[in-house]
Amino acid sequence: MLRLTQFLKQYNTDTELVELINLMMSACKEVNAKLHDGALAGVLGETEQENVQGETQKKLDVLANDLLKHDLDECHLVRGLASEEEDLPVACNPDGRFLVAFDPLDGSSNIDINVTVGTIFSILEAPADCHGDEEEAFLQPGDKQVAAGYVLYGPSCILAITTGKGVHMFTLGHNGEFYLTRENVRVPETTKEFAINMSNQRFWEAPVQRYIADLLQGEEGPRGKRYNMRWIASMVAEVHRILTRGGVFMYPWDNREPHKPGKLRLMYEGNPMSMLIEQAGGRSINTRQRIMEVQPTQIHQRVSVVLGSREEVDVVQRYHEEADAN
Repeated sequence: MLRLTQFLKQYNTDTELVELINLMMSACKEVNAKLHDGALAGVLGETEQENVQGETQKKLDVLANDLLKHDLDECHLVRGLASEEEDLPVACNPDGRFLVAFDPLDGSSNIDINVTVGTIFSILEAPADCHGDEEEAFLQPGDKQVAAGYVLYGPSCILAITTGKGVHMFTLGHNGEFYLTRENVRVPETTKEFAINMSNQRFWEAPVQRYIADLLQGEEGPRGKRYNMRWIASMVAEVHRILTRGGVFMYPWDNREPHKPGKLRLMYEGNPMSMLIEQAGGRSINTRQRIMEVQPTQIHQRVSVVLGSREEVDVVQRYHEEADAN
């Protein structure tokens, strides 16, 4: 089996990008070890702090953020970093080539019940004249990403990554090395599974209400087949399932906070997951346009998300276009 470094070099990946990915995986291995120790390491439960999103931080949120921040800050290749848990970007090495944006522990509400969580990351080229701590330097559309991926901490620890040459998965072995276990992952174009938080149904826009209502009618409805619903409340786990067997994941806008375009963060979740899904042959939109074409205006900008199997994403977009035309 090919190790991560061997595989990336086989794909003629930029050597400095390989070095940076390996460094990030070192930090993720530490996070994985802490998660597996769980209560034995005293890392479960909440802190008394809130992050920039106004969310109470889990102890492991803070720990994962500190581990990644420390390793990236010391890397000569990193000009600056931006974390979902940090108010502002952080300058690292003034001669660094890359900017890294990350969600240190996606799905952290699941930690205390031992359900799958993960780290999501996005790598960008640093603009020539930036110092690394300017928000403007990070405000690049998703199409500018040079690499993106996630590390899923589950029954096994899995890295899913793309450098723009397809999506590949690696499993962490007992010897501390990531080994290739799935090459050129493809998302099936059709599916019978959808993932959405149904408790928010009454707050959705009419096209989303219509789409979900059609799915729930099963064989008797306009889609002509029975669908199963899945909801893990961890984007890493939802996207991993879609990359493994297809499906559609939705976190749409709702009217509880109408000034926010969505709940998920564009830079830390929307863009990296969209790059993975598109590289695997799926689609990812904000209900009306490709997420990776959205021009960011804020580092913690939010976005509506519909991603997964192409056929279902096409239908969701069509429903919105029809509503907009009326």
